[in-house]
Amino acid sequence: MQHYRHYGTSCPPEPCPAPVEEEVYAEEEVYGEEAESLIQEEAEPMVKQTDGKTAVESKNGKRSERGGGGGEGGGEEEEGGGGGGTGTKYSMFTWFVVLALLGVWSSVAVVYFEVVDYDSVIGKLTAYDTDGDGDFDVEDAKVLLGLKAADRPPEERAAAVPPLVEDVFVPDDPRHDLHPEEDHTETIDTTGVLLEERPPEESPESGRYLTSSKFSQQSEVGAENRSEPVEPQPQSDSPKEARGDLHTHTAPPSGKPAEEKLKEKAKTKKPKLLNKFDKTIKVEIDAAEKLRKKGKLEEALRAFESLVEQNPQSPRARYGRAQVEDDLAEKLRSNDMLQKAINSYREAAELPDATSDLLRAALKRRAERQQFLGRIRGSLATLEKMVQIFPDDISLRNEMGVAHLLLGDNKGASRVFGEVLAVAPSNGFAKVHYGFILKSENKIAESIPYLKDGIESGEPGTDDGRFYFHLGDALQRVGDESAYRWYELGHKRGHFASVWQRSLYNVDGLKAQPWWTAKETGYTDLVRTLERNWKTIRDEALAMMDQKTGSFVPEEENLRERGEWGQYTLWQQGKKVGNACQGVPKTCSLLEKHSEATGCRRGQIKFSVMHPGTHVWPHTGPTNCRLRMHLGLVVPKHGCKIRCTDQTREWEEGRVLIFDDSFEHEVWQEAGSYRLIFIVDVWHPELTGPQRHGLSAI
Repeated sequence: MQHYRHYGTSCPPEPCPAPVEEEVYAEEEVYGEEAESLIQEEAEPMVKQTDGKTAVESKNGKRSERGGGGGEGGGEEEEGGGGGGTGTKYSMFTWFVVLALLGVWSSVAVVYFEVVDYDSVIGKLTAYDTDGDGDFDVEDAKVLLGLKAADRPPEERAAAVPPLVEDVFVPDDPRHDLHPEEDHTETIDTTGVLLEERPPEESPESGRYLTSSKFSQQSEVGAENRSEPVEPQPQSDSPKEARGDLHTHTAPPSGKPAEEKLKEKAKTKKPKLLNKFDKTIKVEIDAAEKLRKKGKLEEALRAFESLVEQNPQSPRARYGRAQVEDDLAEKLRSNDMLQKAINSYREAAELPDATSDLLRAALKRRAERQQFLGRIRGSLATLEKMVQIFPDDISLRNEMGVAHLLLGDNKGASRVFGEVLAVAPSNGFAKVHYGFILKSENKIAESIPYLKDGIESGEPGTDDGRFYFHLGDALQRVGDESAYRWYELGHKRGHFASVWQRSLYNVDGLKAQPWWTAKETGYTDLVRTLERNWKTIRDEALAMMDQKTGSFVPEEENLRERGEWGQYTLWQQGKKVGNACQGVPKTCSLLEKHSEATGCRRGQIKFSVMHPGTHVWPHTGPTNCRLRMHLGLVVPKHGCKIRCTDQTREWEEGRVLIFDDSFEHEVWQEAGSYRLIFIVDVWHPELTGPQRHGLSAI
């Protein structure tokens, strides 16, 4: 049914003439047949013959005359008339323009003053979507009016109707609430440092990869006969999984018909956040929640605080206040506001009549925000409470295991993941983390099947660069060259910049090459200082070695296959290490003016002594944000070499080698005496000052 509205008098851009004998209505509504008759009357004005001229009487009683003779101009109106008459004052076109303008401004007014809540209207109309195209349109209306047959069986139409939801809000899953830092994606790492992932780059064209000399160089034919890694199914990025509706739902296989997907979607259980009392104030809660969703956080906070004050027994009101405080903390970057949110989540969960879904959502979010503030023990306590309340929820136990890892409690994490695997042996998340723990305990062979099965499961939380990294490393250490197939898969999944460059804490766009010259780095002054004073640096290092003070400590990163490797660190993460410089004051004095080295918060400055018979496994550094300088101090004539990607070089006394240790490298010490070098890490030269200042320490 068409609906016409007329508001006042409409004028063209020229000065509006005074209306003559014209009735003006503030608002006139014409429906159906009346509208048609109105249009017809406007289209057919009264015509009278007067002395050879045609008098046209318009609807408002005014007359105009035009020539009655033939000729093309005689039939023209207004300015185009060839008969010389004045023409009608208002033509059909003028009325059409007036009506169109009135319609446009009416629509603008409706939208601007929010006369209609379009979100709720559209949401309700989707229930009448008969053709499955996701909206309500003319075709759907024809079906409902009986003018057209439905395109699909009635039972399938009914399945597409979403279930009733008692609350308009679906809480976020804290596992997917991202808080970007340095404009990179954040994921949880056992070190508590942000994981910045690079987009994939081209992998080496060659199908062969140089490995440790211990490994035999097999032909491509032999490599093809080995089992290939099974590529895990990509994890869904659909809004349902991204938001995490309190329950874990498996995404339907891509081969299922669209109707079956709609059925499964309709069956998805929505969280019930309102108890009986909250339903009595649902209108007020929804109004406050609408303000929050629109980003009017200050108004939303006042609304929820008023609700809490008036209804202190309402869990939903307290939960809403916590959410607004959470959002404000993010907006203002305020830890104090975030602590208020954490407290409010607790208050909501502690009310005796909170629904099960609200209790879960509040405690889960509280645990996540506690982790964000670095209060891992508090987060673990919250998760333990949740496990007591929801003992059958495997995902909560998995999160509790991750909290143990964040605390550095591998033993506790191993116990938790072991318990999960005892009741759910195929749980991919628990498998991959259990394998990660075994690998860290140097149980290399035992870790491989857990890491491999966990990654291949494709479950959420298993597609992580760390797991590809450690699986490949474990395979390398047992002599299995299929490691590079997993590295290639990790590269394809976007975790590694290339098969060779497998660092995990990266900044996009930095120049990537394994070996560098001093000129390419721009740090020629530092290199010159090191090479001119290498004997002074060497003598101080030798003096520290002779004192037997324990300054040189064994390498602790589990990178050695065999041998002895000691280090004496002067700077770590951009800070001096204790009183280390007191033993080598001249060396430290030489470095003080080179902030690219002493201020490198993602690197170290240290002496490294390696004894005969030592082999360091192929490995990569943690970040592409630094370059590594090696100054030769005591280097035997033969037997000491370093490989970075497919290029092998040897140290020289008094000379500096520069390489990017985010690329795979490997070291052999097969000489008859020790090798002593000085390691100086520097910022990658393409990092800007603000970037260097903003990067987290490693």
